[in-house]
Amino acid sequence: MDVYPDCLKELITQFSTLPGIGKKTAERLSIYMLNANKDKIKDFSSSLDNLKDSIEICKICFCFIENDICHICDDVNRDSTLICVVKEPTDIFLIEKSGFKGKYHVLGGLISPLDGVTPESLNIDTLLSRLHDVREIIMGVDPSNEGDITMLYLSDILKENNIKMTRLARGIPVGSSLEFIDEVTLTHSINDRIEMK
Repeated sequence: MDVYPDCLKELITQFSTLPGIGKKTAERLSIYMLNANKDKIKDFSSSLDNLKDSIEICKICFCFIENDICHICDDVNRDSTLICVVKEPTDIFLIEKSGFKGKYHVLGGLISPLDGVTPESLNIDTLLSRLHDVREIIMGVDPSNEGDITMLYLSDILKENNIKMTRLARGIPVGSSLEFIDEVTLTHSINDRIEMK
């Protein structure tokens, strides 16, 4: 890499900071950019600037919005009695692929006392202010210690409000073989088994 000009080395370094991008991929992307025409590079750069300048956070659900419009909160065809609670705004992109048609609420993290993340530092109060017409909260958070602590905390609060709380199913992925399933996943699969109809 010593033969590379400094500005190319800097671009490689910047690409290397992206998740899932190793040194070789960063080099390939940087050289691709070097060989691309100037208009293409300007468009790419403009898209990055526009991304940071245009994206904001909805004050209701804490999802990403653009031009002060939340396409989820403003959509009258969505079921407002059903809220899926997620950790980060990007989790919504994944759940949307499932065809979910309810509303969302982004916590902005998960309760983690060891890391200093308390319920007060999350968007829990704003979730509680949205419960007037809600019949069910779906917890769409990671199956981790932090996720479980957060679910238990919210479960206690929601019992007081007489709101049903569910979580995403955990278990064996479709198409996998039992011999490759770890013990924790198998335990959750047995505990969360459902009746065949």
